[in-house]
This record gives sequence, C-alpha cells and structure tokens, in this order.
Amino acid sequence: MSNRNFLASFLVPALSVLALAACAPTLSHPSREVNRTVPSAFGSGTSGGATSDTNSAAVDWRAFFEDPKLQALIETGLENNQELKLLTQEIEISRYEVMARRGEYLPKVAAGASLGIEKVGEHTSQGASDEATGLPVHLQDYRLGVVASWEVDIWKKLRNATKAATLRYLSSVEGKKFMVTVLVAEIADSYYELGALDSQLVVLKENLAILEDTLGIVRLQKEAGRVTELAVQRFEAEMFENQSTQFAISQQIVEAENRINLLVGRYPQPVSRSTGELTSVLPTAIAVGMPADLLENRPDVRRAELELKAAKLDVRVAKARFYPSMEIKAGVGYHSYEVVKLLSTPASTLYDFGADLVAPLFNRNELKANYYSANAKQMQAVLSYERTLLAAYIEALNEISKIDNIAHSYELREKATKTLQLSVETSTGLFNAARAEYTEVLLTRRDALESQMELIEMKKEQLVASVHLYRALGGGWQ
Repeated sequence: MSNRNFLASFLVPALSVLALAACAPTLSHPSREVNRTVPSAFGSGTSGGATSDTNSAAVDWRAFFEDPKLQALIETGLENNQELKLLTQEIEISRYEVMARRGEYLPKVAAGASLGIEKVGEHTSQGASDEATGLPVHLQDYRLGVVASWEVDIWKKLRNATKAATLRYLSSVEGKKFMVTVLVAEIADSYYELGALDSQLVVLKENLAILEDTLGIVRLQKEAGRVTELAVQRFEAEMFENQSTQFAISQQIVEAENRINLLVGRYPQPVSRSTGELTSVLPTAIAVGMPADLLENRPDVRRAELELKAAKLDVRVAKARFYPSMEIKAGVGYHSYEVVKLLSTPASTLYDFGADLVAPLFNRNELKANYYSANAKQMQAVLSYERTLLAAYIEALNEISKIDNIAHSYELREKATKTLQLSVETSTGLFNAARAEYTEVLLTRRDALESQMELIEMKKEQLVASVHLYRALGGGWQ
C-alpha cells in the first residue's frame, strides 16, 4: 500500500470520529458574568457618603500600631501561630499540584529492561517455526530500551487545567494574607481588652480603698449614734461585692492573656503590655479611600476572584474532554532471545512509532455530569465573589459608622462620668454633715463606679472599632 493510500485510509475514519465526537452538550443554565460594581462611596446621605483620596489599608501594621509591646506580640504571632503554619502547608500542597499538572502535558519518557523465558506448544505456528529454525524449546527473552509518550494538547485541556491549578495556588496565597489580617486584628483586640481589664481593676481597687475609708467613718458615726447598724451592713455588703468583682476581673485577665498566648503560639505566660490608662489612648485616624479599593486591598476578595477564574477554566477543561485526544507513542531499544546478542546492531534493534486518536462516542454521562457540575461550580464562584465583595463593603461601612457613633457616645459618657464623680464628693460631704442619707452615698458611688467601668469599656470599643475598620479596608497583611 502506498503512503498516500495509507494516509487516506487513516485520515478518513479519523476525521469521521472527529466530526461525531467534537460536540459538547448545550448548557441549559450557563453561568453569567460576575458583577464587580460597588457604590461610589461608603454610605449615603447629604454628604454623599464617606470617601478619601488616601487609604489606610496601604499602611503597614507596624506603622498603624504604635505601641511597641503590641508590635512585639504581633511579630511573635506571625512567626508562631499554628493556623498560619497550616495555611503555609496548604500553599505548598497547591504549589505541588501545579507542578503535577504541568508535568501532564510534557512528554513522558521511561527506560526499562526485562528478561523472561517461554515455551510455546509444538503444534502451534510459532512452535513449528521455532523447531524448523533450530531454536531451543525454552526460549529466553531479553529486552532493553526507551519508550516515550506524549498527549498532544490540541484543545488546551491540559494547559487550562494547569492554569486553574496555578490560580488556586495564588488563591491559597491570598487566603494566607487574609488570615494574617484576621490574626493581626485578633491580637490587637485581645491586647486592648487586656488593657481595659487592667484599667477596670485599677478603678475597682481605688473604689475599694475609698469604700474602706467610708466604712470606717460610718462605724464611727454609728458609735456616735448618728447612723444605725443597717448603714454599716450596707457599706460592708457593698465592699464585699466590689471585692468579688475584683476576683472576676482577675479571672478575665487570665483568660485574655491566655487568648493572646494561643494566638501567638506559646504556652501560658504573663503578657507584657503598656501600663498607662487606657482612656488616654487615642484611636488611629483612618482614611477610608474609595469602595473600589476593596477589590485590590482585601485578600478575601482577591481570593474569590482567583477562584472564579479557576472555575471558568474548569468548565473549559470539562468541555474539552468531549473532543478527541491524540497521543503519540514511540520506542527504541534491543530485543533478543540470547543475552550475548542483545546489543547486536542492527540485528537486535527494534523501534516503533504511532499515534492514537481517541474520542468518546457512547455512554458519555460521566463527561456530561462533570461538565454540568463544573458549570454549576462556576456559578457558585460567581455568587461567592459577589457575596464576598458585598460583605466587605458592608463590613467597612458598619465600622465607619461605628467609629463615628462611638466617638459621640464616648464624649457624652466622659461628661457623665465626671459629673457622677463630682456627685460622689457632694453626697459624701452632705452625709458627713448629716444632710444626706447613707443610701444616697451608696447609690451615687455605685453609679459613679459603673460609669467609670463603662467609660473604659467604651474606650476599648473605640480602639477595637479602629482596628476592625483597618482590617475591613484590607489592611494588616502588608
């Protein structure tokens, strides 16, 4: 047969197979394009919402948090936190997945050697032929050679799978960055909570000292007949209640310290922290930038976008599986029935070359299921991206509003606390002059203490809101 006839006899069936197989089913509900539109400002109103020319998300966390002891804790957490280390291993796994995918569309070459022995029946064509040529009954078989195979990536099925794996690797990197932003914020939250508990404990101890002095005065007044035993008992009960609260706060301090120790990846130990009054700490001023900045600054938004791109490639890969695939095979080596003649050239030399064209024709349910599933997962990725972007915008908007409202609330609470502290002095003076009942002194002091504790708690919330806005804008991973 001539080469032309051989090619014709091969190409005609091959092209027929190609025409029959090169069709993928139509998707009844194809995935749509993602909506990346965000409002032009954070919120609305007469001012049109909050925006700024700069964005604090670009500020390094070392510059955002000025407290050196907090900086040291964050440094330790980024180095030792177990969850970050787990994510690092996830990144490694994704990187090796890319390596494996990349190797699939490269030629595969293998070398091998084999030996064996066989005896064929005398009443067979091979047995009769071997006997006629004088070959031994027990025929030895030796092989030595190299074989190669390569799937020709006609439809970019393998390359798209590699690109999808690469995008998921980059997605895992963004996932770690997002974890860094969360970790930095959690350490700062716990640090400010610890500072608030320290301040509350100081206030409580000062109040206890004053109560003890007042109790002594009340006892003297009882001896003088100015008050009854009931007044002494009420002041003693108030003091015991404050002492009980002191132990409760001490326990909260232990738990807050251990929460920080867990975040920084170490066994329980005292946490070094600033000893100044928390209410004197000013929250960091934050520039919110533009809502569109969230697309670039938030690692979770970038991760969702990379996952979406990977899902689109998965659909292409699933569709390409309906098309014919071609694999080229070749081999060269030596083959002999005697080991001494194995390397005899060209007598023992063998080689082969061929190409396989394979296409799925019948029972393609598995391919269809994978194709439909990949399309559904792409739609999931679209919705996940839109939800992530929406959640990021709302989170930032909530924190912007919270910072503004807490600032006004803190200002009023501070005035109330100062007024109540003055009322304590007034009620004590009136009581000592026998112009006020002891119950007025107790209630006024209790209200003043609660106001002081709430003021410290509100200052903590103000600092935490600043941290949360920094995180919501995408800061902390730089």
